Amino acid sequence: MTSKRFYVLIPKLLLGLGVILGLGAFYAKVAPFAPTHVRPDDDKASKLKLQPGFAAEHLYSPSQNGQGSWVSMCFDDKGRLITSDQYGGLYRLTIPALGSGSTKPTKIEHLKVGTPGDTLGMGTAHGLFYAFNSLYVMVNNRVTKDLPKHSGLYRLQDTNGDDQYDKVTLLKELEGNGEHGPHSIIMSPDKKSLYVISGNHTDAPQMDDYLLPKTWKQDNLFPLIKDPRGHANDRMAPGGWVANVQPDGSNWVMYSAGYRNAFDMAFNDTGDLFVYDADMEWDIGTPWYRPTRICHATSGSEFGWRTGNSKWSPALPDNLPPVINIGQGSPTSMLFASNAKFPAKYKNTLLAFDWSFGIVHSIHLKPSGSTFTAEHEEFLSGVPLPLTDGVIGPDGALYFMTGGRRLESDLYRVHYKGNDALVSSVSVPPVNKENQLRRSLEKYHAGPNSAAIAAAWPELNNPDRFIRYAARIAVEHQPLSEWKDKATSEKDPVTAIQAAIALARTDSVDSDIKAKLNANLLKINLKSLTEPQQIELIRAYELVTLRLGEPDAAQKKQIIAALNPSYPSNSGELNRSLARMLVTLQAPGVIEKTLALMDKKEDTSMMPGGMTATSSADLIMRNPQYGLDIAKTLEKMPPPQQTYLAVMLSSAKDNWTPALQERYMKWFRKAFEYQAGRSYIGFMDKARNLALAHVPADKKAAYDKMSGGELLSKNGNDLAQSVYPKGPGKRWDVETALAVVDDAHLTGRNYQQGKDMYNAITCGRCHVVGGQGGNIGPDLTQLGTRFSNKDILESIIEPNKVISDQYAATRFELKNGESIVGRITNEDKTSYTVSQNPFAPDMVVKIAKKDVASSQYSPSSIMLPGLINSLNEDELRDLIAYLKSGGNEKDKMFSSSASGSKGGK
Repeated sequence: MTSKRFYVLIPKLLLGLGVILGLGAFYAKVAPFAPTHVRPDDDKASKLKLQPGFAAEHLYSPSQNGQGSWVSMCFDDKGRLITSDQYGGLYRLTIPALGSGSTKPTKIEHLKVGTPGDTLGMGTAHGLFYAFNSLYVMVNNRVTKDLPKHSGLYRLQDTNGDDQYDKVTLLKELEGNGEHGPHSIIMSPDKKSLYVISGNHTDAPQMDDYLLPKTWKQDNLFPLIKDPRGHANDRMAPGGWVANVQPDGSNWVMYSAGYRNAFDMAFNDTGDLFVYDADMEWDIGTPWYRPTRICHATSGSEFGWRTGNSKWSPALPDNLPPVINIGQGSPTSMLFASNAKFPAKYKNTLLAFDWSFGIVHSIHLKPSGSTFTAEHEEFLSGVPLPLTDGVIGPDGALYFMTGGRRLESDLYRVHYKGNDALVSSVSVPPVNKENQLRRSLEKYHAGPNSAAIAAAWPELNNPDRFIRYAARIAVEHQPLSEWKDKATSEKDPVTAIQAAIALARTDSVDSDIKAKLNANLLKINLKSLTEPQQIELIRAYELVTLRLGEPDAAQKKQIIAALNPSYPSNSGELNRSLARMLVTLQAPGVIEKTLALMDKKEDTSMMPGGMTATSSADLIMRNPQYGLDIAKTLEKMPPPQQTYLAVMLSSAKDNWTPALQERYMKWFRKAFEYQAGRSYIGFMDKARNLALAHVPADKKAAYDKMSGGELLSKNGNDLAQSVYPKGPGKRWDVETALAVVDDAHLTGRNYQQGKDMYNAITCGRCHVVGGQGGNIGPDLTQLGTRFSNKDILESIIEPNKVISDQYAATRFELKNGESIVGRITNEDKTSYTVSQNPFAPDMVVKIAKKDVASSQYSPSSIMLPGLINSLNEDELRDLIAYLKSGGNEKDKMFSSSASGSKGGK
């Protein structure tokens, strides 16, 4: 896997007011020059960054034609494009042939479905697929009078030949809706069935068969803390799932699970399935954060999503690792480009769409044993470009859409017109022997088979992790009587570990199995194993403990003796595994050892979750609304290993001394100084309260204060702030806001409330008013003498409307197809010096001019839209009065004697 460089980027919310508050106005060093730029024109396609040789054309704008915001698409058997509005009906488009120019318009019709005139009864689809003379529709809907269809998989057919879908068949009703509801539909490699995928807010329906045994549980000794803001707190295993289904809706088979919000999937030419899973942005900065990632979804695979902080590490053997971590984002669509008329380079490539940051990632797959590795490049991007779905058309071009969440929606086509040879198809490489072996084992996932144990057992110690996994799942599907005794007496260490995991995961075990499994595992010398094998052995102990109960006193002592000398190790992952077991078993000295590890300084320059293909720093300015969460975290990243160990220690009930307890509680106070995703503070407070449950009752108040209790809001989810907006807020637009803050209403205003609102919505973090505030943005003290109320409101509410060249960021398109977004702080004959970090402008990257294909100003302001949406009318008036006064408390707008006084100070 190849990765981009990593840079720390630390911007905050910027209150951008017109040209004075435009993007980039935060820099302490402003370059006294500007390079030559290609200014964006009105052609939407010209704003896209493409790989060399590719061209794009804008085909249609549904939102401009009152047809909603489109999120899914497919081609039918006549080469027409069928699309769905996220909150409305289905449409069918006849698109001009590639190369026909702009003279032929796109023809569009609103599809009639079911009874005559029932055009909105079917739609709201996150997935569309045409096959078997039918249109399959994955409805994702919260039922209303106007949108009556329940979430589920539907089959639409034209039975009377009028080219409309008169027959509607509900194949499976699904419980779940919204952005984590039912999603995409694709064809199986043999063209005989369908695969469907759903996010973790969709209940897995009763299946006819389960390739992943239906024995899933939380399976984590790490103390469970559900998301403090309530997200997915009622969603338990198996999380998001993939199922195989017959064309008539029969025979549902659970194929893979353990995803958060896997939106789409794709088969490659060898019939291997890949799934694009989402991250949880509120977890950013925590040790349980997992980036968006692409997983090789093999038969019976599990990928370890669990609610709250209990997501499994990819290192644990009872789940599988990703092929590649992409990074922060919002996955929407994924396709395999084998049928595209592209150069050969892209024939074994996944194209993965990210909605948040407007990037289509090229994931070039390479076989590696029975699975794959991947190399990444940026295939296509735009700022902004909220990508929703894509498909290769019959003409071999890439068609994709933008929109979602009622955003402006557009349809584009991308084709290749460069000098490299075009290929419609390439020969499919033969499946290697490791892949063949894995598949031969997967046939035993269908249920009991007399040949399964003989075939699978020898592969439990195969060096290929995916083969070991397939063998274990095959064993779990077989009757216990055939392999239980083998599992408790196996002498090969690696096989014994896998067998113990398999046996612990079964639901029907004898009462003496726990002791037998532990006894067999105790025969294995931890130090004789490689690090991955050590992690697997500890996981076997953990699963036996979780599933079958803690060991008896004698075995508990033996397990501690086997593990404790290796703690701490030089491996962060191994230390986490050891801590889970040793803290649970109350090993002697584990508290002291863990606190000593928590004192060690950590490298926090990289986001937790492992190496990613995209640079976190480069994402910030592509979409400030989402990028600023990353920026805030990178400004003062929590130490992830300390955080993990601190949460684990919260379950330690005994063996505390006053000195150890005080040392531990002071760590929590320090933890509140860091910044991370929205749920970080709440997670830390809940862990703190778990720890406080184990302190002496007469010291609880003192320890509560010592650990930072008074720093927090009442619900513990935020740091205490002197003032919050009282609201209720609203989605302010310029017209509505202007009516509220006309000059007649800006008299007798409340100075203190205006100042409080200025700081509450983070303006003061970046800008100076009256000599106070941050120095990142321009001084706003003279704002009221230069701008009208409308100017100020437009720049707050519509920050992208006017961005001065003086303050604009630049998007560089490189000759290798990558792009970089940042602000130029210096330039010489050979390079640009670009800062992507508004709080640390000296943290820069140099871009060689010879590597730059073109550059243009970014059309997006770094200011987050909607900053004032939490304010009520009076709070908005006081804020505008404060800004216009330049922070002058004696301004006439704050006179208590003025009419309509709101209290002066």
